[in-house]
Amino acid sequence: MAADIERMRHSFAHVMAEAVQHLYGGVKFGIGPAIEDGFYYDFLFPKPVTDEDLRTIEKEMRRIMAQNQSFVREEVSREQAREIFRDQPFKLELIEGLEEGTISIYKQGDFVDLCRGPHVESTKELKADAFKLKTIAGAYWRGDEKRPMLTRIYAYAFASKADLEAYLHMLEEAERRDHRKLGKELDLFSTHEEAGPGLIYWHPKGGRVRVELEKWWREEHYKNGYEILFTPHIGKSWLWETSGHLGFYKENMYSPMKIDEDEYFIKPMNCPFHMMIYKTSSHSYRDLPLRWAELGTVYRYERSGVLHGLMRVRGFTQDDAHIICTPEQIEDEILEVLRFSLSMWKTLGFKEIKAYLATRPADSVGEPERWDQALVSLRKAIDKEGLPYEIDEGGGAFYGPKIDLKVKDAIGREWQMTTIQFDFNEPERFDMTYVDKDGKQKRPYMVHRALLGSIERFFGVFIEHYAGAFPAWLMPDQVAVIPVAPTFDEYAKEVTANLRGKGIRAKAMLSEERMNAKIRDAQNQKIPYMVILGQREQDERTVSLRLRTGGQENGIALDAFTARALEKIETKALDL
Repeated sequence: MAADIERMRHSFAHVMAEAVQHLYGGVKFGIGPAIEDGFYYDFLFPKPVTDEDLRTIEKEMRRIMAQNQSFVREEVSREQAREIFRDQPFKLELIEGLEEGTISIYKQGDFVDLCRGPHVESTKELKADAFKLKTIAGAYWRGDEKRPMLTRIYAYAFASKADLEAYLHMLEEAERRDHRKLGKELDLFSTHEEAGPGLIYWHPKGGRVRVELEKWWREEHYKNGYEILFTPHIGKSWLWETSGHLGFYKENMYSPMKIDEDEYFIKPMNCPFHMMIYKTSSHSYRDLPLRWAELGTVYRYERSGVLHGLMRVRGFTQDDAHIICTPEQIEDEILEVLRFSLSMWKTLGFKEIKAYLATRPADSVGEPERWDQALVSLRKAIDKEGLPYEIDEGGGAFYGPKIDLKVKDAIGREWQMTTIQFDFNEPERFDMTYVDKDGKQKRPYMVHRALLGSIERFFGVFIEHYAGAFPAWLMPDQVAVIPVAPTFDEYAKEVTANLRGKGIRAKAMLSEERMNAKIRDAQNQKIPYMVILGQREQDERTVSLRLRTGGQENGIALDAFTARALEKIETKALDL
């Protein structure tokens, strides 16, 4: 968060606290930080407040802002601070936790708060039309369920009215595009708490999208020199001890199961299985690079409170890949995997992509020269592709640096998707070697690469990006065939069979509903093409075409329409 906007939002929080002080006697104050889209403040009210109170607080805040109150910083001793906040138990507790020395407070108007700042100079810098109180929620003091439950008031705050309105519009769009809502409306997937939270049930229509996506994924991987692997869903504890998961990741793994007196774990990752395949034979430098990919379903424990539709689940299919190569090959391999990733994302319709280069953390494994070479290779690949990027200092995993690719969706939200991750740990732990040109055994380099991240999370982002109206090649139903009356049902069946015979997913809508109701139903299902059939179309062996985007054409020869639709589907066009 930029310093200026953070200072402004923090100042808004103090104005809200002052307004609350004016309106509600006996209130006790908690904390009021700036957050990503605004601010909040925690209060202990003498009596409950409701959403109706928010408008009253907003009005008082605007009155305070109009007074042009200055934010004044003072330093006081611990004893003075205790006296100032003698009636504020939460502030007194915070004071006791501060380091020795003077304590800073901020005053504006008749309100004083324990605060290290900084703030804006005065309330005139805060725009009265650039904030909006959002919601009321409960929050335990210091996040401890054994402590008092406070009332947290959340608010949006921006530098201008235009920024606030743009953000509120984005929120409305996000609600309209919510993948959980659209998933139900379009009959794509479901979750079932009673059968196990965080587990996804793919319905026939969602299954069709997934099949087409995975088919394309496999074809592209074969084109780019990958081989496809399939590995087990469980492994003995030895495997996870060797990989280090039991040491570093056990809290996210499910409890072991006993089989033939041995402990087995359901897999949270695919990589150890790929290492085992590598170990089945000896390798020469001539064999490398190896590019191995798998659509492997894994299971990880996530707390029930963080589960969220397709975005945060307990079972998901990771589009995983591992590249095993020599040090001399690593630079070209990184560049190729980055190019491959960008190509896939652009085909899917995501054009705004930014890279984040995560460097070595304090606690890491691997020789420094390997880290240096890896970082140089990652940076060169980003530079060659001309990608905008930021450095994430110390953000790499303990076992290697990485590139994260974040994509922007249709309403400007950024999603972290692709990861290209060096690993100096697994080759060491599994004693992976190859015979180099000099006849000596050497350790290969290895890169993990998850392109879509996971099929489930990707699908959630994809639904919201397109608001369910996917490009034609990934729609469950591509053409709705709509007779204007039952008299033309036979022609509708013939047209449907013709389209299906050419590989187009066509759906004949032969119900007793009126034509307009069928069109509305097809539009609600986001079907790209609707062909309307009546007497003229039947006589001339044509169709009348209606697009879900609103365009309409009459009297198109069936073969001409078929060729047009096939061209859009086969080229994976983003338009109709």
